[in-house]
Amino acid sequence: MFRSFRIGSLLGIPIKLDVTFLLILPAFAWLIAIQVGDLVPVLNGLLGTAIDGEAVTTGATPWLLGATAAIGLFASVLLHELGHSVVAIRYGFPIDSITLWLLGGVAQLSEQPTNWRQELAIAIAGPIVSVGLGIGFYALVLVVPATLETAQFVFAYLAVINVVLAAFNMLPGFPMDGGRVLRAILGRNRPFAVATAQAAQVGKTFALLLGLFGLLAFNIFLIAIAFFIYIAATGEARQTAIQAAIEGITVADVMTPVDELDTVSPETTIAELLDAMMEHRHTGFPVVENDSIAGVVTLEDVRAVPPSERDSRTVRAVMATDLETLSPTEEAWEALVSLQRNDIGRLVVLDDRERLAGLVTRTDLITALNVGAVRSAGGTVDRPSAERPDDAPQPIEKPRW
Repeated sequence: MFRSFRIGSLLGIPIKLDVTFLLILPAFAWLIAIQVGDLVPVLNGLLGTAIDGEAVTTGATPWLLGATAAIGLFASVLLHELGHSVVAIRYGFPIDSITLWLLGGVAQLSEQPTNWRQELAIAIAGPIVSVGLGIGFYALVLVVPATLETAQFVFAYLAVINVVLAAFNMLPGFPMDGGRVLRAILGRNRPFAVATAQAAQVGKTFALLLGLFGLLAFNIFLIAIAFFIYIAATGEARQTAIQAAIEGITVADVMTPVDELDTVSPETTIAELLDAMMEHRHTGFPVVENDSIAGVVTLEDVRAVPPSERDSRTVRAVMATDLETLSPTEEAWEALVSLQRNDIGRLVVLDDRERLAGLVTRTDLITALNVGAVRSAGGTVDRPSAERPDDAPQPIEKPRW
């Protein structure tokens, strides 16, 4: 997704629109409008309606129907995502937001459920809402007078499209709803990471087949969906593998404790700081004043200081004081998420009295990841290696539904 902005909230959940939504909504309205004449016999055949094709294809009527049906479609997608969200909240998983974008809707959970029953309930909730909407719109078709053919067309279209939406989402293309249902079923008798890897492989295979079909049919939209499914399945499998590798590891296990930590004072000059960086092979230091943490200073902070001022300017002038902190008892996974989310290289660790307890860096966590991966694969490494691994972890994202 790209840039998004908030338009309101439902049940306390922020509702956002991605900028791509502003492109896809009129595109859908146009597509529906130019196909009204072709859709009428399809809807009449499926639902037993008697919509007069001529009545809904004259003048500006198709364009009004296209706009109304497109808005109804995305409102239905929003309710679909709200279905996921309500069940997730019931199980204690807060929802950061629901975003409408190019390929539909995304509900962002604060964390990933690992209990298969919870994931099954959350995953199935969206399609159940869509089926319910389909039934509801069909009921409206039955009660609306036959003379209101424009209303009948919109309700009939939304009845069919919601059932289609539910069916499509239940295909085993992880991370679509069907893929999450598949992972939940696999997770009944497999480790969560193994179930994710298997469901993701099914999802990637499905994406390749869908993309091939899109190419043969010259359907750009299907190709875009296939690309999204493939990338999302790969990312979710990688993220779950990372989380499994450091499961049970706390910040205290990977941090450099305070008694082994190299620090500087706020009165250290920039020239002295650069000497310390060269001597200790560090590009960032905690800044300590009167035995308390005052900030953090990094190589990036001093780049803008002219060489002529490095002997006179001090760390106090350039250090960062708005710090991201965590406690030694928090999980290493939370530290990794915080580093990725804030795009920083190190986190200050404070004890329960808000005193400096240590420092955890990206390198510390990468080492823990690599060692954890060996352990989970049957290795016997007991302590993290001091060597810097070659590969950094990929960006961490919150679960999307």
